[in-house]
Amino acid sequence: MRLLAIIVLVIFIAAGIVLGALNADLVGYDLAFVRMQLPKGAALLGALVIGWLLGGLTAWLGVSMRRHRRQPRADKKQPARP
Repeated sequence: MRLLAIIVLVIFIAAGIVLGALNADLVGYDLAFVRMQLPKGAALLGALVIGWLLGGLTAWLGVSMRRHRRQPRADKKQPARP
């Protein structure tokens, strides 16, 4: 299973390198407070990383909030010890 994960990871890394190399043209971005020019591949990679981080944060908050809501209920169900 670990070997399969490594193979899939290498395939995605290779695809990312090819995608970045094929999209080397510069694209201008104006974010109101800063102007920058990035290669299309770097902009795509940045968007992917930001989306991954925001998705992970959302999933983590959802799990921790659910766990936080269930915790007091579990404490109330347990009888008090003498």
